[in-house]
Amino acid sequence: MFDVIFKCFTKLPSWHSIGLVIVAYVIYYFIQVVKRPILACSDGAFKQFLYSNIPTLEMKYWPTFWCFESRAQTVFASIIRSKNIPNVKYRREILTLSDGGEVALDWMEENCDEESPCIIILPGLTGESQAEYIKCLVYAANNVGLRVVVFNNRGLGGLTLKTPRLYCASNCEDLSEVVRHVSDIVPRKKLGAAGISMGGLILGNYLARKKDEARDHLAAAKIISVPWDVHKGTASIEKPILNNLLGRHLANSLCKTLSRCDIFKDTDVDMERIKMCKTIKEFDALFTSKQFGYAHVDDYYSDATLHNKLDNICVPLLCLSAADDPFQPLDAIPIKAAERSTHVAIVVTARGGHIGFLEGWWPSSKEQYMGRLFAEYFTNALLEKTEEFQKITQDLYAAFVNKHHLPSSSKQQTEFSF
Repeated sequence: MFDVIFKCFTKLPSWHSIGLVIVAYVIYYFIQVVKRPILACSDGAFKQFLYSNIPTLEMKYWPTFWCFESRAQTVFASIIRSKNIPNVKYRREILTLSDGGEVALDWMEENCDEESPCIIILPGLTGESQAEYIKCLVYAANNVGLRVVVFNNRGLGGLTLKTPRLYCASNCEDLSEVVRHVSDIVPRKKLGAAGISMGGLILGNYLARKKDEARDHLAAAKIISVPWDVHKGTASIEKPILNNLLGRHLANSLCKTLSRCDIFKDTDVDMERIKMCKTIKEFDALFTSKQFGYAHVDDYYSDATLHNKLDNICVPLLCLSAADDPFQPLDAIPIKAAERSTHVAIVVTARGGHIGFLEGWWPSSKEQYMGRLFAEYFTNALLEKTEEFQKITQDLYAAFVNKHHLPSSSKQQTEFSF
């Protein structure tokens, strides 16, 4: 049967063949590509708040017509944003950490004042404040009157290392210091945080491990394209051929970041061997896991993974993932766990790649799906006038305390924490 169809197809005039291909492509796009996102969250106040206040959740996501394949979305999103989004004029603050290390905090405060809410943004693996996907979120926040401070990890953002330590996905000590510092500047109940890719792992681990501190300082949080299960994520990015090419690019970026850190040259770090790494896992096995005291790289990945920690998070957290993310297979997204969670909601789009989420015939505008969802969420969580979100947060935390049988002192805190 297929042979007959193929023969008939080859006998058609060339313009007929092209027309049929185009028609088939359009049909496929409308049936398989354009879909309304899934929102995984337990039925209750948080889910109702999201549907009532975030219009994007009710709409179908229309990926760029000629660029909806996952790797294409990932690559072209980076290229197009870098060409169309200008650099941000930040105010830089150097924060000295408790161990003597330094991180750069880049503030975007244009058209804002000292009473404006603020969002701490954590970039991905080797990203910093001028990364194209960070600028996309910064402008989206600023357009609705929100301040932004980008937390550049140690050794990034143009700073040299003061101590022989970088950063990793499982360690949230630096973030803890940054959150406490920024919360001294921002009005109470007006601070949010967002993490992208590995930044989402750091933020997620902070929310799960330091839940009392996080709740004292953060009103809302969001993570984008996080590799929920790091074991499956690293395995996915090593698949040939296209995924592996993306993984090699990131591994090369890690090697370049480390090679710029002169402080490691007089240590037992085997720089020459590390520079030969072809995968992220090789780099983590030779450097990251050892630096942070793990016996094996798999121990590091198990500690960093986030998909099994949703039940420990008590700050309202909205997540955005794509079902076709090459850095994270669909079966690793904790949809079932989110459906039981009162505080965590996961938006899953059918397409979008890794930090892609392009839309429109020519996605050159600053406003894209990822930035629009980001702005809508934090606008309603941090700028809302009716205090609806604060009331929801109080009720959710009271239920969280009861569910986890926390001490009565924790229950009393719900009366004044938010």
